[in-house]
Amino acid sequence: MEAWTGREPTRLPDPQGPRAPLRLFDTAAGRVRATQPGPTARMYVCGITPYDATHLGHAATYVAFDLVHRAWLDLGHAVHYVQNVTDVDDPLLERAVATGRDWRELARAETALFAEDMAALDVLPPQDYIGAVESIPSVVGWVRRLEAAGAVYQVDEDRYFDAAGAPGFGSVANLPEAAMRAIFAERGGDPDRPGKRHPLDPLLWQAERPDEPAWDTELGHGRPGWHIECTAIALDHLGMAFDVQGGGSDLAFPHHEMCAAQARVATGRAPFAQHFVHTGMVGYDGHKMSKSRGNLVFVSALRRDGVPPAAIRLALLAHHYRSDWEWTDADLAGATSRLERWRAALALPEGPAAAPVLESVRAALADDLDAPAALAAVDAWVAAALASPGSPTSALDRGAPGEVATALATLLGVHCS
Repeated sequence: MEAWTGREPTRLPDPQGPRAPLRLFDTAAGRVRATQPGPTARMYVCGITPYDATHLGHAATYVAFDLVHRAWLDLGHAVHYVQNVTDVDDPLLERAVATGRDWRELARAETALFAEDMAALDVLPPQDYIGAVESIPSVVGWVRRLEAAGAVYQVDEDRYFDAAGAPGFGSVANLPEAAMRAIFAERGGDPDRPGKRHPLDPLLWQAERPDEPAWDTELGHGRPGWHIECTAIALDHLGMAFDVQGGGSDLAFPHHEMCAAQARVATGRAPFAQHFVHTGMVGYDGHKMSKSRGNLVFVSALRRDGVPPAAIRLALLAHHYRSDWEWTDADLAGATSRLERWRAALALPEGPAAAPVLESVRAALADDLDAPAALAAVDAWVAAALASPGSPTSALDRGAPGEVATALATLLGVHCS
């Protein structure tokens, strides 16, 4: 599967003195910790199930991890970024039936729309962009390794992973079992299925169901469960102990918990990821944006209405990535006004020195991706630049607006031209 094309970030001037590492909140540890990648930083971010893309909840997540990507590049790391597309799963099949569309055509169309939206929002593309369908041979291999470890059992013809018996199970989301059971039932699990060893054990391989797609494999005629797809793709392309496993906070359990448990058992090693990083939920009309509720605001719809993608991105960056927040008309109005002010300042022939604002933006992003603080630092520079006509020319730098524009594009992914 091919990802979208992105604009290559510019190499910015090195600062005076040592650089602070990128610090991120690790859900498993329950605190902000420094990331410590090697020469190549490795990141896996769970992708969409392509049946209703791209709403602002999606966009907020991928813009947040785009900041991680950009911060690491600015620190001098290469970045190996992997993202999946769950192009076969129950919600996609249900939507295909409800709309009378072929599930493959629906998946292709929504995946293409997602890619268009990501390119418009200047989200840097993943190096590996892998669909669930193309990963089926790999999934079969990893299920076989779990079987060899004695961690697989069957209920009828379906295969389950013995998650509850896996070492370290529960250490990602750190939830009590009662909470895990309730959430598992809400998010694709089947805790009450008769024959399971434990209610929290997830499906690894689902045998063929009537009128549903299935593939002939060593495991029989069927298709993968949800969690093993990401486990397989991450292990194939990044290996164990990669730097960041990312996604929305609704993925901490069960998805990231199950992926980590499966990987630990299949490889006999730990950890699956060094950091488990999760974004907050975006709401609308009093509820979290969700396909089931239908309260979605789509990036493509905003773009069709003529909203500049840079304004959409600024509206998302105005909220800290870990916060839950609600989209309102004021978000877009504020972002549009901010973009207009930034453009006016960057169009000036001269302005205040660029170095201080560059260092402020770098420091804010290093501090757990504090994008609102980064925007505030740029706002202060913009205010000074717009007030500068009439100031002594000696106080201004003719190259500063161009330098600031380059920094915004490189670090924040905001292109103001």
